Amino acid sequence: MLLLQDDKTKSKDELIQEKSDLEFQMFRMQENIKEIAKKWDILGIDQTKEDNWVIIYSSDDKNTCKIMLNDCSAPFRGKWDFSIHAQYTDDNTIQIDDIRGEENRGYGTVCMNHLKEYAQKNNVQYIKGNLVKRDWDHIDRLVHFYKKHYFHVNVSKKEKQGTIIWQPAI
Repeated sequence: MLLLQDDKTKSKDELIQEKSDLEFQMFRMQENIKEIAKKWDILGIDQTKEDNWVIIYSSDDKNTCKIMLNDCSAPFRGKWDFSIHAQYTDDNTIQIDDIRGEENRGYGTVCMNHLKEYAQKNNVQYIKGNLVKRDWDHIDRLVHFYKKHYFHVNVSKKEKQGTIIWQPAI
């Protein structure tokens, strides 16, 4: 048995399987990047909280902006696994319209980090959004998510609405 930093022990077979999984993801990443780059701008690669490798890419026509993610555990089939859809409300602001994809995989954090980096790179000063009635069945999770990413969150539980705003530290 091998003792790791977080006090978990792994057998030789478990380590071999992890190495095999990682090699497979790296192969998929190479193939997926080739396909994604034909149509979109690659922003980078990252890892999720589950240690899956993902490709982050964007589509931006200066009216709307999408930050999209592809998980390298599967082949790219022309569609994102997770995305943040936004629009420019002016030269200084991106307004998040929707966040789409599977929950609790770490995809949201990866995409949000890349959206904030993308905004700074493009001299966008604010990322804003609205919390609306359809969000209310998961409002606590949304508030936690946005606060984790240093957004100022204002919620009116009575009216079932709210706003979020992020501004980079100066």
